[in-house]
Amino acid sequence: MKSEAEPDFPTSPSPGERDLPPGRHLLLKEHLMTEIRQSETETETARRRKAWLRPALVAGAVAAAVAAGVLVASPFGSEPAEAGPPSKETVRMLEDIADAARRSPAPKNVRDDQFVYIKSKVAYSSDEGLDQLHRREIWMSVDGKHTGLLHEPVNDHDNVRMEPELPLSDSDGNYRNLEKLPTDPVNMFDWLNKVADRDSNGKPFVVVGDITREALMPPEQAAALYLAAAKIPGVKLDDDAVDAAGRHGVAIAHEDDGERTELIFDKKTKAYLGERTVLTEDKPYAEKGDVVADTAVLERKVVDKAGERP
Repeated sequence: MKSEAEPDFPTSPSPGERDLPPGRHLLLKEHLMTEIRQSETETETARRRKAWLRPALVAGAVAAAVAAGVLVASPFGSEPAEAGPPSKETVRMLEDIADAARRSPAPKNVRDDQFVYIKSKVAYSSDEGLDQLHRREIWMSVDGKHTGLLHEPVNDHDNVRMEPELPLSDSDGNYRNLEKLPTDPVNMFDWLNKVADRDSNGKPFVVVGDITREALMPPEQAAALYLAAAKIPGVKLDDDAVDAAGRHGVAIAHEDDGERTELIFDKKTKAYLGERTVLTEDKPYAEKGDVVADTAVLERKVVDKAGERP
């Protein structure tokens, strides 16, 4: 029995560009718009990474510094940055999160022609400030070869068809590809860095957040991902954080380029709740302390067709 009537989704054209300021929060907001488009102008391509998984996740992270607690040169050719190892408490929490992920039930008898449905509450920053909190629904092809759907009327993504981009790469975020990822943290960490090297703008923690936020990870791969996150310099634990639905949890956080990103997990079950990004320094488009991304995942299921709700 469905909690809501199945919608009759007419298709809408892909939405036009919004002139938004630069910053990682734009990637979060625009990541599906860029997947929907078949082409972009040269200027747009330079301003925005193609996303989830962006070119190189399709684009994703940089190789993490291997030195702990020392000054390491930035791989982007900018200022060097302090990179310290995660604390014992942070590592222990990530181990608990990984254990919970490993014990979570995997979907059964998943077919290639099915879709991963994710319902969220989200708000992202634009040149007009933080959006109002609103519902976002997405249907992503299990094998990456079928047309998905995005339903987010607030941002003019009413019922946008997401055509598959073929041929698929080894960094696509569809469920079938995620099943092929490493199940041990060492090889998972190597994989994060390998795909990260394809885009000098990316960072490992961004990759972890992208996979966690809007994809369905098989349990063993999810566990390996969180254990690999414990190897990323600068990752920290926050004992109390709040997601977009008002749920309190613990956060695994990372600060970079004036932005602090928090991946929030339930304090008891260690299940993923949502993500929050706050500026830690003034930017041309916002001030220190401003929230530029706020999300909460409410439901994550496998369904038979795009537009079907569990």
